[in-house]
Amino acid sequence: MTDDTLRTQQQTARLLVWLVPALWSVNYILARLAPGVIGPHLLACGRWMIAGAVLVTLARAELWQQRAQIARDWWQYLILGGLGMLICGAWVYVGARTTTATNVALIYSAAPVLIVLGSALWLHERLGIRQRIGVVLAMAGVVHVVVKGQWTRLAELQFVPGDLWIVAATASWAAYALLQKIWPTTLGSTARLAAICVGGVVTLLPFAAWELTQPGLTQWGLPALAMVVVTAIVPGLGAYWIYGWSQKVLGASRVAMALYLGPLYGGLAAWVVLGEAPGWHHLGGAALILPGVYLVTSAGRTAPAIKPPPPDRS
Repeated sequence: MTDDTLRTQQQTARLLVWLVPALWSVNYILARLAPGVIGPHLLACGRWMIAGAVLVTLARAELWQQRAQIARDWWQYLILGGLGMLICGAWVYVGARTTTATNVALIYSAAPVLIVLGSALWLHERLGIRQRIGVVLAMAGVVHVVVKGQWTRLAELQFVPGDLWIVAATASWAAYALLQKIWPTTLGSTARLAAICVGGVVTLLPFAAWELTQPGLTQWGLPALAMVVVTAIVPGLGAYWIYGWSQKVLGASRVAMALYLGPLYGGLAAWVVLGEAPGWHHLGGAALILPGVYLVTSAGRTAPAIKPPPPDRS
């Protein structure tokens, strides 16, 4: 790969990263609307069945060519699928039933911190001074948004059972992001996500089947079908593919900073979809978050290249 090609990829990745939280904000909105319409595991399973079918179709040639490698590393795709689709998917829908949107945003804002810490410990990625300043600014902006500019409200936050589901999903997302870097693969972004989707659907199927036996959990009709399709296309195919590809180009910790924009984008989505008008605290948060993300994602790479492990001869 030439230097010009690498620079082009990095510039493209930096631009696309800004879309990821916008696409994921659709998932947060639907998570709050799903109760009484469709069960959480059934929604996640249907979402990833559709997304997986599309991805497998697009990457069918590569998947067939790499079938030996996929068969050898099947357990990795099962683990990644469980982390990224079961826990980060269904458990968010479960948690959103009993916790507030403010708590979800605040808890999920810890995911980049966990990813940065994990990257420093296991991937040997070092953060420069600009990145550290960016992390502080972005985190301050996130807190400013979720507490609506009233910092004293932090002491008033009460954790409910739904918060524990979101905490688990947050930790799972950090593990999902880091393991993709720890486990190198010859698969392209689309093919790898397709394989992970298959693993995720396998882990989701037993829970989705159980929900089908529960009366009143799912109301079959157009609203339920629409939720499945939208979550599959927008926060599923769109956000996950961009995140995975950008992570390979920019590194785990820098792409993770895009998650800081989640509360900001979620607030705008709530305004458009739910009629909740943004306040001055959103502008104050944006004034901190956006420069923070820029500092983190625009800093030069300081991490040494990660050498892939020797090929498995067993």
